[in-house]
Amino acid sequence: MENEVRATGPVAVIGTTTWGTTLAIIMARRGIEVRSLARTAEEAEVLEQSRENPRLQGQSFPPSMTTTDDWKAGLDGVSAVIFGVPGWSVRENAARARPHLDHKALVICATKGIEQGTTKRMSQLLVEEFAAEMRIAVLSGPNLAHEVVRGLPTSAVVASEYQEVAQEAQRLLNSTSFRVYTNTDLIGVELGGALKNVIAIGAGIIDGMGLGDNAKAAFLTRGLAEIIRLGVAAGAQPMTFIGNAGLGDLMATAFSGLSRNHRVGIALSNGRTLEDAIESLGGEIAEGVTTSLAALEMANGYGVEMPIVELTSRVLFHGLSPKDALAALMVRSPTQE
Repeated sequence: MENEVRATGPVAVIGTTTWGTTLAIIMARRGIEVRSLARTAEEAEVLEQSRENPRLQGQSFPPSMTTTDDWKAGLDGVSAVIFGVPGWSVRENAARARPHLDHKALVICATKGIEQGTTKRMSQLLVEEFAAEMRIAVLSGPNLAHEVVRGLPTSAVVASEYQEVAQEAQRLLNSTSFRVYTNTDLIGVELGGALKNVIAIGAGIIDGMGLGDNAKAAFLTRGLAEIIRLGVAAGAQPMTFIGNAGLGDLMATAFSGLSRNHRVGIALSNGRTLEDAIESLGGEIAEGVTTSLAALEMANGYGVEMPIVELTSRVLFHGLSPKDALAALMVRSPTQE
């Protein structure tokens, strides 16, 4: 059993998504008692009987992992809870968990997104929904679930405003194949993880149009520049964006065929509608779609120019063709890098 550990108590994972299930599996393989919390009794029963998530076929649940829809029992006595749900549902899932969660539990958000309407980061939502004294951290990095669950090596970062909280999350998640670093730049880690999804959609469009490696390299370089501009304006440290939650995550998401956001971009470049592109994901979520809208709201609030994010959003929601979006980028007035 890999790096067997004895947690101070069970760990709950909220969400039976691909990523949530992956995190539950890799912890359970290390001897941790993991409770996966499902939305409904039907979902919990199917997963418990089959002992695998249909989106992760061949990856059986370890003996110390159980699935339940009884959130009261599932959260009873846990030392930590991990949110592995889509960004749009983090707030409602936190509200559902709140009555049953001990205020001493470590809370880790593994969701990468920005809330539409409020432009709040996921950790800010959790602070609002839980008591102010809750210990909250976020997980980010180049972590494609289908590779992580197979035990392929990768690295990640956990961030918290408090180093001791980040270190506690690090001890819980770190293993010989999942190397976890710590960071106290919560803003930078969250925004890097959220905004790269938007850029990855554009990278998929470039690949789908067959524009070549030069175009893609230039696009990703300028996309990272936009991420850094907005991040710094929001209070992040520039160096965070060349780490796991910035450049690392951007490369993985922009190049891999496993990336949902990249696949949406390819579908759009082939003339498919946004609805068709999302449907092709088979129920999985491409967070970059809605994040593009929230990112523009945030950029406008800080007075930050983000032409790539703006044009990607127009392709997604306003009928702009990928070809016209590219033309609009190329005819912009040349400026200093």
